[in-house]
Amino acid sequence: MREWVERLKTLLQLNTIFLSMVMEAIPFVLIGVLISGLIQIFLTERWIARVMPRNRFLSSLFGCGVGVLFPSCECGIVPITGRLLNKGVPLNAGIAFMLTGPVINPIVLFSTYIAFGNDWKMVGIRAGMAIAVAFLVSIVISFLYPQLPFRSGEHVQQAAAASELKTLPTAEPRPRKPLMRQLYGVLSHSIEEFFSVGKFLVLGAFIAACMQTYIPTSSLLHLGGNPVTASLVMIGLAFVLSLCSEADAFIASSFRSTFQVGALSAFLVYGPMIDIKNTLMLLGTFKGKFVAVLIALVTLLTLVGSLIVGRLFG
Repeated sequence: MREWVERLKTLLQLNTIFLSMVMEAIPFVLIGVLISGLIQIFLTERWIARVMPRNRFLSSLFGCGVGVLFPSCECGIVPITGRLLNKGVPLNAGIAFMLTGPVINPIVLFSTYIAFGNDWKMVGIRAGMAIAVAFLVSIVISFLYPQLPFRSGEHVQQAAAASELKTLPTAEPRPRKPLMRQLYGVLSHSIEEFFSVGKFLVLGAFIAACMQTYIPTSSLLHLGGNPVTASLVMIGLAFVLSLCSEADAFIASSFRSTFQVGALSAFLVYGPMIDIKNTLMLLGTFKGKFVAVLIALVTLLTLVGSLIVGRLFG
């Protein structure tokens, strides 16, 4: 009888974690798909071609900086990125935006400031390391993938059409639709994107809830005996917990008595860039090999960055 009670408690715990993840993520997914719809309807390929630097290094820096304007967590950033790439944004700039957006937006930085006792140092470490990792990843990606690695041919055709349009400066602009029809288009695209992304969110949240329920956190914490393993443990924990970037700083601050600043920075940077939920969303948008390369690069550079932070700040 006691065994059945324990199993029931475990299932209830799994259910609670799963529902809290979904409920926490849905508002930001909605924001993400609405922004995606606005980009689809109101942002033209010509405007992007005018403002986007042609140099790969400058375009990556531009992508890193744009994230400060989009209050979206990692759950909503993937559809926004996909839509920007379809509009002709270079892959490296899109990846830089996708990786930094959930970290350097004002909401996340302010929550980090509050979580670490009104300490700007941790805010600076988090933002600076995220920009450095995203910039380096995007530059490497720009050399490895000259073509867009979309999963479906439709995305490739849309992106190719956008790229072709950018090269035709003399073409006549398209006639402007009435505002109500444009808003209807925004909602239509948003609804379609929401159901496309939503299934990956639910599946990812369920897998993360199972891992949190059946893999004791204490067993991971015992592995953090030196700076390298400590950072790897926090990277693994960030992936498994799959927290929203607006809330993960409060969890990270609870580990201050266990881990040094370097390992904490790994948790704060890696989680918003790569976790279970957005990995599945990435696989729904990009080719599997590209996603594997992206995860490997982010993991390696986050580890190296956390070791440098540990050396500099203790």
